[in-house]
Amino acid sequence: MHDACVDGEGLLRPAIAGLFTLTELRGGGDIAVGEPMRFFAEAAWYPTALLASQRVRRQPVDEGTARATRVDGDTAVTLTFCFDADGAMTSVRADARGRLVGGRSVPTPWEGRWSGHQHCNGMVVPMHGEVAWLLPGGARPDWRGTVTALDHEFGR
Repeated sequence: MHDACVDGEGLLRPAIAGLFTLTELRGGGDIAVGEPMRFFAEAAWYPTALLASQRVRRQPVDEGTARATRVDGDTAVTLTFCFDADGAMTSVRADARGRLVGGRSVPTPWEGRWSGHQHCNGMVVPMHGEVAWLLPGGARPDWRGTVTALDHEFGR
């Protein structure tokens, strides 16, 4: 899979085993918002992406929940992050993320849940995750995974 957002244009290219492209979506609008939203949600694996120095504004909701907004050019992405009592990120949620239905993008609630946290390079990160669309009939998982290795490079 190849996901990117460069200069306000999103790119989503899922592929089987990285070899056979299933489709390619490129452009502005929901694609340009959905890709940085996914990137921001993956901060579970690189928590430094949530720092103010990364163009992030945080607003506490309650003791274990915060809404964070990341601005990149004209695109602003807001997600709700939940943390356990030890400060480990347990979930991330978007009130609406573009989901493809019949070739159209439909704003749909979306959530990632993280578990199996471990210390890695001085940070606490989850080793298991699941992402789901939150549909009226219940959650529909879209991705599940287990991290088998993780390495971080820090700027100097």
